Formats: sequence, C-alpha cells, structure tokens
Amino acid sequence: MDIDADTGTILTKIELWIEGFIRLIPNLVSAAIVLLIIYGIARLVSYGVSRTLARHGRPALANVGAALLRWSIVILGFLLAATIVLPSLRPGDLLSGLGIGSVAIGFAFKDILQNLLSGVLILLRQPFRVGDQIVVNGFEGTVEDIETRATFIKTYDGRRVIIPNAQIYTGT
Repeated sequence: MDIDADTGTILTKIELWIEGFIRLIPNLVSAAIVLLIIYGIARLVSYGVSRTLARHGRPALANVGAALLRWSIVILGFLLAATIVLPSLRPGDLLSGLGIGSVAIGFAFKDILQNLLSGVLILLRQPFRVGDQIVVNGFEGTVEDIETRATFIKTYDGRRVIIPNAQIYTGT
C-alpha cells in the first residue's frame, strides 16, 4: 500500500495554523490579563468575606463562603476570557451545556454533593457549634469541628467520630 503525501499541502496547512495563532496572540494576551485581574478581584472579595464572617464568630462558614465565592468569580472570569479568545463562543451556550452535564455529575456525586449542601446549611443555620454536646446516630460527645463534608465529634470515651453532614442534617 502506497501513501501519496503532498508536502506542499501539509506545509500550507501548517502555515495557516501558525498565521491563525499569530492573529490570536492579542486575544490570548487580553484574556490572560482579564484572568489575572479577575483572579485578583476574587482573592480580595474572598479575603473580605472571610474576615467579615470570622469577625462575626463564624470561622467555619468564613472558609466555606470565601472559597465558594472565589471559585464562582474565577469561573465567571474564565467564561469572560473564553469569549475574548473565541468571540463566536457565547457564555449562554457554555452554561446550557454545563446544565446538561450537571445532571450526570449530580447523579455521580450525589452523596458528596448531599454532604456538601448539608454542611453549608449546618454552617448557616448553626443548630450546634464547636464545643456543644450532641447526640447523633448513637454517638454522643463534644463537637470538635464542622466542615463542609463532615462533623467531627469527640466521644466521652476519647474516640474521634467523623459523621457525614447529610446524616446529621436529615437525622434527629
């Protein structure tokens, strides 16, 4: 079997790719600058939210809220940068594609997302705080830490128990 490759066509394609890349360089630089600015803004806003919530006695919520806000701003910045590099790309199209994909992701990570949402709700509503004595699923002890995924309890016999937040939020 003999393959006939036209080197002139291949070189022309490569030249077109290089020319296209060179034409995209200003857009790439602009997108990189926008990303850096958005990242800086996200860090500042995150820092402000974290300090404000920590000052109000909510350090666990400060960490979670600051991280969620920072990532939301960074994702929006990424969408903006993507539209700068590819002007024909519309953020609405990306978000609709993410909407369909999020259903599959939601089913795949159901337990993780359930624990995350329960942890955020526990941190917001504060049915108990670090240092409180609670009983959950047959475990009784002192709350050591509340994170987005789980709550840590030190039982009276010295054991450290990690209870998923979904069990705490939906249980009695």
